[in-house]
Amino acid sequence: MNEGRRSGNAAAPPATPAPASAAARANAVRNALAVQAEYCAKLGSRFTATLCETLIDVLSTDDEIGRRVLAWPGDPSPLADNLPLRLAGALNALARSRRVRDLAAAYPPHGIPHRTTFSIVLRHVLAEHAAEIATFLEHAPQTNEVGRSAVLIGGLLEIAKRTKRPLALFEIGASAGLNLLADRYRYRLGGAELGPKDATLTLAPDWSGPLPPVDAKLRVQARRGCDLNPIDLRDAAQRERLTCYVWPDQPERVARLEAAIATALATKSFAVDKADAGAWVEAQLPAAAPRGVARVLLHSIVWGYLPEVTRERIRAHLGAVGDAATSDAPFAWLRFELAPATAAKTEIRLTYWPGGRDYSLGDAHPHGAAVRWTGVD
Repeated sequence: MNEGRRSGNAAAPPATPAPASAAARANAVRNALAVQAEYCAKLGSRFTATLCETLIDVLSTDDEIGRRVLAWPGDPSPLADNLPLRLAGALNALARSRRVRDLAAAYPPHGIPHRTTFSIVLRHVLAEHAAEIATFLEHAPQTNEVGRSAVLIGGLLEIAKRTKRPLALFEIGASAGLNLLADRYRYRLGGAELGPKDATLTLAPDWSGPLPPVDAKLRVQARRGCDLNPIDLRDAAQRERLTCYVWPDQPERVARLEAAIATALATKSFAVDKADAGAWVEAQLPAAAPRGVARVLLHSIVWGYLPEVTRERIRAHLGAVGDAATSDAPFAWLRFELAPATAAKTEIRLTYWPGGRDYSLGDAHPHGAAVRWTGVD
């Protein structure tokens, strides 16, 4: 949900044509900030909501960043380029650096700043740190929200129970690949605990409904992902940029991210390719499959940000892969995405071949904080 609609796990779709006039462009930017503020408030980040609301009034053509932002050439909305979170990430980076004292003092854990004082600070920062802010404007936001593993793990357990085979995981929009490591984390799901006892990260969502098959033998044999702009966690600057997109008044998410990064850096058996999702799925998932392994295509809060032509390309190829699946070479499509009929529901679905039966396994908070599980029939 670009922290409202996606998590930045995939690049935004092609930008829509820019509004004809300068005033229309500026209005589109301010509207994007207002919409993002609503998303942030609903998802528990009052600070980031306040930041977006304050930027609506602060942005001005009097400085370089204001001119660039208000004349944004594409679609600035949270559903596309997500300009608000590009700005928020840039400002969080400056605050985290502690080099801009007034800005750091306005940021968590110091509470919600007074809007008048905050406006003055932001105007100064936008004018004096244009080069650093401009760098963030070039990147689509990414958080690689690892809390979603608490949702995906239920689907992986269902697949493991059904296939009784090791899994080979393939993820599109994988960012840094943190959710490819779902089996490396510890979980508390309702009254059940599972996963490695020495795991660096423990996820404990507010769980309701039945449990997935927590006793299933989950073995991951291979894992690989793709992203248009993958994060290389070995690079400290890229790790920091990833962290800066996490809302600063949600320290539990920052802690989860840091723990997941530590897990990833200790894991050598996975890779994230720089690739288009459609072409990558076709290359990595040929119809002819190795026997004795269950292949799984997975993704979370990504599908809506792929161009329709890419979605159709993937659907068509998965149909061919599914048609070729056998009981000894099964295939599953696991996704945690916005339900087609509503923008308010984030649903976990599983399609399993042979047979192609599709299941709704439940729904969850976009960050995985709460899960309402229904499981298979």
